[in-house]
Amino acid sequence: MNDWPEGWSDDNRGTRHGRGSAGAQPEGARVMRQVRRGPSAPPYGAGVPQQPSYVDGRGHDDGGQDAYDSGYNTGQVYGAPGGRGPDGPGTAAGRAPRPAPNWRRRIKWTAITVATVVVVTSVATYFWADSKLRREVDLSTVIDRPEGGDGTNYLIVGSDSREGMSKQDEKNLHTGGAEGKRTDSMMILHVGGNGDTLISLPRDSDVEIPSYRGSTSGKTYPARGRHEKLNAAYAEDGPTLLVRAVEYNTGLHIDHYVEIGFQGFADIVDAVGGVDITIDKGFKDKWSGADFKAGKQTLDGRQALAFVRTRHAFAASDLQRTKNQQKFLAALAHQVATPSTVLNPFKLYPTMGAGLDSLIVDKDMSLWDLASMFWAMKGVNGGDGTSMNMPVSGSAGGNLLWDKAKVKTLVKELNSDEKVTVTGN
Repeated sequence: MNDWPEGWSDDNRGTRHGRGSAGAQPEGARVMRQVRRGPSAPPYGAGVPQQPSYVDGRGHDDGGQDAYDSGYNTGQVYGAPGGRGPDGPGTAAGRAPRPAPNWRRRIKWTAITVATVVVVTSVATYFWADSKLRREVDLSTVIDRPEGGDGTNYLIVGSDSREGMSKQDEKNLHTGGAEGKRTDSMMILHVGGNGDTLISLPRDSDVEIPSYRGSTSGKTYPARGRHEKLNAAYAEDGPTLLVRAVEYNTGLHIDHYVEIGFQGFADIVDAVGGVDITIDKGFKDKWSGADFKAGKQTLDGRQALAFVRTRHAFAASDLQRTKNQQKFLAALAHQVATPSTVLNPFKLYPTMGAGLDSLIVDKDMSLWDLASMFWAMKGVNGGDGTSMNMPVSGSAGGNLLWDKAKVKTLVKELNSDEKVTVTGN
């Protein structure tokens, strides 16, 4: 078996020099034949990559584009990603560039998130507030009612109810401990398209008690032509008889009823952090506990209740009291509607809770109706509507007599939702 390459044999080796050679002359430099691997080159063995051509001594021929690095050792020796050369891990060139933030996308999703939170909070607040309304007055039991006119009429009542008050509360608020309930203030608020109107009804107003259906007995009591002070109707059979008496003596249809007691009123004032008001002339009243100096001051719940209840300190008695009540309601509405209250949940929710817990309304009252009433009162007391007392022509037996001609004109204007031209006392 011949181990020499093809074309070679022991006979044609000739004289050889070098290590192990018997020749005397040294072996000359051999010129290696250029080897190019082309299509006709025999296949390499398994796992042996094809080697580059060595033409210019740099590992690539003149016609290639860095043939050595581009194929065989990319990513292993000369600093491709994952290598340990100057461009290896820990360098900027070794990482993909971070994409620029998509601000339009971020803004869109932020807006969607905020809108969702607002909607969810608003819906939750609506159901929470709606569950707190005490819908206890059934106006469907009121008989012989006048036809309704344009706009919406609210009968707003401040009662001397001591519900939920301890003996110490009664002492602190100077309410006394009388049983039952009476009305310290009554107002009609007309909400319409031609301006809103707030009309105070003095508690000493002389009215005729008409026939009515008992709120608990269900019996119908006939009219006997008797005249009483307006607050006596409430004391006799509560809200439904009061509504019946107002409608009968005015001819104005009452759409909604709202009532608040002593404790609830004081709680609202305290929840809002007190109410700023300017008192033109100082006054004292042992019955209500009032003791005020002239000038601007902040009233807490106890002081506010004394301010709106006082009548013995004034020569005009109940007429001056109704004016003070309107003045205070204007200040209270302004305080509640300020951004410091509306935008502060730690003040807004306690204020809403105090008001809703203490309000008694009719069964058809919705939160939208209540909100409409509040904003109308705020507008009226802020100068955007008309605020007045029921026109009075004189008095008889301690009762205030309404001016029937003016009352008739006033009711006509309210039913037609016209601008009110009548003035009160």
